[in-house]
Amino acid sequence: MKTKNIHGLYAITDSQLIPQEHLVARVAEAIQGGAKVIQYRNKSNDAGLKSWEAMDLMTLCHTLNIPLIINDDVELAKQVNADGVHLGSDDCDIEQARQHLGDDKLIGVSCYNNFDNAIDAVNRGADYIAFGRFFSSSTKPDAVQADLTLLQRAKKELSVPVVAIGGITPENGTSLIEAGADALAVIHGIFGQTDITAAAARYAALFE
Repeated sequence: MKTKNIHGLYAITDSQLIPQEHLVARVAEAIQGGAKVIQYRNKSNDAGLKSWEAMDLMTLCHTLNIPLIINDDVELAKQVNADGVHLGSDDCDIEQARQHLGDDKLIGVSCYNNFDNAIDAVNRGADYIAFGRFFSSSTKPDAVQADLTLLQRAKKELSVPVVAIGGITPENGTSLIEAGADALAVIHGIFGQTDITAAAARYAALFE
């Protein structure tokens, strides 16, 4: 049985923004500011480094009762006993991930701007889905454009939490929450800022 849910500020790490030696400290600052979910995202091919970093984040997140989601890598999620995995269009399918991780882990799926994909993902066992980008994104500038109607429809038709991602700021985030987003996924708006705790707090305040 899953005991952790997806809601509030969903902070995603970025190895380009966070020096390796400061990863745990920066994530701790984001949690202090109000992040409710952490996703570990590292696109390098250094399996040893990723294992080491993920284990360190697991120690931090479990101490603070914050779910840790691993981006793309089902094997790594299983290895470190993370709370779940987030899958994109090029990753393994939901059924394989579920079989590998078990029923108690969270599986999230990026559906970009395609509502039919979201329905399919939920039917196949996804625990939450993500739409985006909603605004201009420095992380993925060429990502497809998503519309607020996706969130409005998801709120009415889907039974799982919905995450919005892409260029979200404390100024534009309210419109996404009002449209139906249960969580706001943020990378640069947190980890690209000088004061990470204060930056996270501005997002967290949107859910109060």
